[in-house]
Amino acid sequence: MTRLHHSKMVAKAATELARKYGADTIKAETAGILHDITKEMSLNNQLQLLRDNDIMLDSVTNANEQILHAVSGAAYAEFVLNIKDKDILDAIRYHTTARAKMSLLEKIVFIADFISEDRTYPDIETMRQQADISLEHGMKYALSYVIRSLVDRGRCVHPDAIDAYNELIMKGI
Repeated sequence: MTRLHHSKMVAKAATELARKYGADTIKAETAGILHDITKEMSLNNQLQLLRDNDIMLDSVTNANEQILHAVSGAAYAEFVLNIKDKDILDAIRYHTTARAKMSLLEKIVFIADFISEDRTYPDIETMRQQADISLEHGMKYALSYVIRSLVDRGRCVHPDAIDAYNELIMKGI
């Protein structure tokens, strides 16, 4: 699977979710195609991009290269591609960790990255079914999956993911 193919599949899934849930399909497609824009950029180049634009990392992101690309991707979209739409930038920024009080577009891109056609992980069909019920059900399932996986592997869980999960639980999702 190439990164471009994956990004196209996420853009397609994001567009379909946007159509279903009433979001801007152009923004969804744009954020979907750009969500992993720096994923294959070297760690040093990602960190330099962040330094050049005075972006500080929290300790968990700094220790986890798997989520760093979300922060550097949003910075790349804003400062290199000159995208100024905060909703698109936030959708790129939070597509790995989620966060409390996510916008509709942020939720869509977060879920689209989980359910795109190229994904084959265990429970993918359940994840797709949950996303079909509602974005919140999809979010809860995805966050449970990620948090459990990180804990099982002895990895840090980003506080934003915990906040997003807790917000859903407190809403009774």
